[in-house]
Amino acid sequence: MYSYEEQIRRELRLWKRDLLKPPGLLERAAKGMQTKVNDLIPEKVHQTITAVIKGIVRTTLSGLEYVPAGKPLRELTLYERDERAKQLLATYKKIAAAEGAGTGAGGILLGMVDFPALIAIKMKFLFELAHVYGYDTHDARERLYLLHVFQLAFSSQAVRPALFARLENWEQTHGIRVPSADGFAEQIDWEQFQREYRDAIDFRKMLQLIPGLGAVIGAWANYGLLDDLGRTGINCFRMRWLGQADQSQRSPLG
Repeated sequence: MYSYEEQIRRELRLWKRDLLKPPGLLERAAKGMQTKVNDLIPEKVHQTITAVIKGIVRTTLSGLEYVPAGKPLRELTLYERDERAKQLLATYKKIAAAEGAGTGAGGILLGMVDFPALIAIKMKFLFELAHVYGYDTHDARERLYLLHVFQLAFSSQAVRPALFARLENWEQTHGIRVPSADGFAEQIDWEQFQREYRDAIDFRKMLQLIPGLGAVIGAWANYGLLDDLGRTGINCFRMRWLGQADQSQRSPLG
C-alpha cells in the first residue's frame, strides 16, 4: 500500500511526462488555428493584454495587493494542504465563471474588460495557494515563483522545459536577491510572455464573442482556464513541498 506522499510522487511523474512531451499532430494543428485566430483579434486587444501583463508583473513583484490576510499555514500534512487547495480552486473556478458570464454577455467591449479581471483572479488564487502550502508571499522571491507558475500554466511545449527546470530546481537556483520590479520587468521578453498567454486562451475567449452565446462561453472559458492554472499550481507546490521534505530528511539537522 502506497503512502499518500508516494501516491502524489507517482502522479507528479505522470504530470511531468505529459507536460514535457513533444507536441503531437493535434497540438500542431491547434497552433496553426491559433495563429489564424490571432489575425482576427483587433490589435487593441493584443495591446491591452500586453499592458495588463506588464502591470500584473510589476504589482506582483513590488506590491502586496494580492497577499492574503493571515499567515501561511504551518504544521499541516501534504494531504491536508491538498484538500484545502482543492477547496480553494473550486471556489475560484466559480468566481471566474461568474465573471466570465457577466462580461461575456456584453460583447467585445466587456470582453476586453474580462482580460485584466481574469488575470487578477488568477493571481489572487496563486497567492492564496502559496499560503495553503506554507509559503509567505510577503517574500518577493515567492512572488517571483508564482510568476513562473503562471507562465508554465499558459505556455507552449516549446518553452515549457526551460520553465519547468527553473521550478523543479527553485530552491537551488533562486535563493538569491530578487531585482526590483522595474529591473525584473526589463529582463522579460514581453512579446513572448503575452504571446504565450494569448495563444493559450485565444480560442476559448474568441468563442465568447459569438452573439447570444457570450455568457455561456465566457463562464465555460474562465472555469476551464482556472482549472488549468489550478492543476499546474497545485502540482508545482506539491513538487516543491516534497523536495523540501526530502532535503530536510537528508540534512543532519533535519
